[in-house]
Amino acid sequence: MKLLTQDKLDAMITDYHWMVNAIKEMRAEMVVGAKTAQYGIEATLPKAIGGVGDPIMQEAIRRSKNIKRVAEYEKKLLEVQRLLDRVSGDREVQVLNWMLDGKSQRWIGQHMALSATSIKRIKDNIVKQMMRDLCS
Repeated sequence: MKLLTQDKLDAMITDYHWMVNAIKEMRAEMVVGAKTAQYGIEATLPKAIGGVGDPIMQEAIRRSKNIKRVAEYEKKLLEVQRLLDRVSGDREVQVLNWMLDGKSQRWIGQHMALSATSIKRIKDNIVKQMMRDLCS
């Protein structure tokens, strides 16, 4: 991964939950598509050769881009997971886990009886803890 900044890490934490869901969906789609086979006369018919208007080629290109996107999401998730052990403090760990589960800062604040500003401050502290020793 390119140089990791606090802003990028903050965004990766915020996006973590939907990226996990997106990876699940994309993998399920890849498996369904991989099981498609042709039988009978369809298998013997000539196949279209890749051209701009070729729907089979366009689908292959779309799936290829999808695979690259999944790989990019996986890199980001692994980077966040690699840094999880750096977070200390009960509040910080709980806030981080809820954020990774997709809970909003507002929801977390309500359930911890803290203001949104306090949750934002805790999140900033989490990011600083995770970035510790990366910048030096």
